[in-house]
Amino acid sequence: GKDSYVRGEANEVAAQEADILVLTVPYAAHAEMCERMKPFAQGKIVIDVTVPLVPPKVTRVQMPPEGSATQQAQKIMGEGVQVVAAFQNISYEHLLNDEEVECDVLVCGGNKEAREVVLQLVGDAGLVGWNAGPVENAVVVEGLTSILIGLNKQYGVPSSGIRITGIPRKS
Repeated sequence: GKDSYVRGEANEVAAQEADILVLTVPYAAHAEMCERMKPFAQGKIVIDVTVPLVPPKVTRVQMPPEGSATQQAQKIMGEGVQVVAAFQNISYEHLLNDEEVECDVLVCGGNKEAREVVLQLVGDAGLVGWNAGPVENAVVVEGLTSILIGLNKQYGVPSSGIRITGIPRKS
């Protein structure tokens, strides 16, 4: 991996200074945040982690008219931004503990090179990522999150996830 430097800033300052933006907001704030970040995101990759959850029915898949939150972000931010979906199926519970994350990350986006950059970041974070194809496939990845939340509730677990099988893993 490459050395990285991470620090906190106001959203606009962080977006202007960052090489890659990561959008992690509740869906209710998604469109507004995309509009706010649009001028600072031009020419950059935006990793959109947003899932269109609509409380209280978060176990029901509810997609926006654009097809997915990622497609909505791409439409708002425009062609000058490479929006890539990733990390939607990793429970925040995994971030609370210093333990290995056993689930995989599906990566979708309209630009193959941008997907490859995000897959490299996923690998640098110690996770296994898979190129899940074009941005249109984000509807499936985002929808899986509602199913995983439902499984968590049904089986009384904090953080179910997905794992791709049948494809040899890189060592």
